[in-house]
Amino acid sequence: MNSGAIVIGDGKISKQRVGMNRGVSILDFILRLVAVLGTLGSAIAMGTTNETLPFVTRFTRFRAEFKDLPTLTFFVFANSIVSAYLVLSLPLSIFHILSSSAQRSRIPLIFFDTVMLALLTAGASAAAAIVYLAHKGNSKTYWLAICQQFNSFCERTSGSLIGSFGAVVVFILLILLSAMALSRR
Repeated sequence: MNSGAIVIGDGKISKQRVGMNRGVSILDFILRLVAVLGTLGSAIAMGTTNETLPFVTRFTRFRAEFKDLPTLTFFVFANSIVSAYLVLSLPLSIFHILSSSAQRSRIPLIFFDTVMLALLTAGASAAAAIVYLAHKGNSKTYWLAICQQFNSFCERTSGSLIGSFGAVVVFILLILLSAMALSRR
């Protein structure tokens, strides 16, 4: 029994495997914090994006806001939902650090991480299409490139897309880490 192994159930799990699972759990926690920053920052950046340009007179103005386009509103809601989910999943991630042999609680995390990855990807991809049209326009459908006039609006929307797509990459890593931790059972 003093061979340096920890006995769990009928099998033996080595201290090295427990240490590896704890390392994976710590990395999972850190990645969740990074994803929270990316999604929350993206939602705030897009949600506060607006720009007003004067026209010929000072009484007539052109205004661009995120809520003028339903796709960008969906982007803000998707990032907000994913950010809230990530905050709510942090206690479970801490539990995995403290109890590295906990395996069953990783299965719901993989499931919900996958759902949130799909939601985040949908929101970011839809917003990317609109931001592309804002930058380039489309002469066939008479969609004008507004970024030549609304520079600040376009810079903020593009920046918020970077944070959101960064969070998509982090979610892919989180799913792979959880799958790896389950496979080391």
